[in-house]
Amino acid sequence: MVELADVLTDLRLEGESLEALVTPLDDAGWHRPTPAPGWTIAHQVAHLAWTDERALQAVTDPTGFLADLADIDPARFVDEGAAAGARRTPRALLAAWRDTRARLAEALATTPKATFPWYGPPMNGTSMATARIMETWAHGEDVAEALGVARRPTARLRHIAHLGVRTWSFGFAVRGLEPPAGQPRVELTAPDGDLWTWGPDDSSERVTGPALDFCLLVTQRRHRSDLALRAEGAVADRWLDIAQAFAGPPGAGRPPAGGAHLPGAGGPLASGAVAPDRSGVDA
Repeated sequence: MVELADVLTDLRLEGESLEALVTPLDDAGWHRPTPAPGWTIAHQVAHLAWTDERALQAVTDPTGFLADLADIDPARFVDEGAAAGARRTPRALLAAWRDTRARLAEALATTPKATFPWYGPPMNGTSMATARIMETWAHGEDVAEALGVARRPTARLRHIAHLGVRTWSFGFAVRGLEPPAGQPRVELTAPDGDLWTWGPDDSSERVTGPALDFCLLVTQRRHRSDLALRAEGAVADRWLDIAQAFAGPPGAGRPPAGGAHLPGAGGPLASGAVAPDRSGVDA
């Protein structure tokens, strides 16, 4: 069983990893565009700071969070939050994000058994911290891509992969589709060569491949055709076309960078299924 303290340690390390990328940047660097249309590096960090603030409110003031939730415009509030934060100076933005994520970690550590409201299903402390790791890593990928930096994958990917597996039925449900019965077997190769597994080992529905690629898929940072993931079975194949490990509606997705869609390695997106350019407000 994963301990909350361990997840919070990995959340801190993930935040520090991204902070190390952006701290040396000058003003021009902070305004460099990222793969998310209209978002600069400042927008990416501002979004993380904004979402950490919302998570902190959900943990410390759930009644206020729910009241604010009733007043939001779902089509605009993510972009508006990022834009507002991006107008701050880089120093002020970075300091605010550092302070908020520290206060969130402290709040989660002192309420380990509580359940908190969110933009998707309610979450406990471990789930909330795992979601923050996922989003920090995903937006960190956007920043790294903007800077032309290849980040070395770490064992922290296991949290993201676990969330991607846990939410396997969500990709169906968010599109108004009935989730199939039975969870596929998932076997992923970790950065150190170990094998990470989920689901029944005798399932005829299987997903295999690198853990990094699976994490890029479920955070929708890469198109499926550009990843070395393989699906066996119709359910597993369909899932990989619509997988998302975050709350909110599906969006426009990332276009393929190249490479053919091979039989058994995925097919075209299901009719009406789209994937987000940004991971938005993650579950």
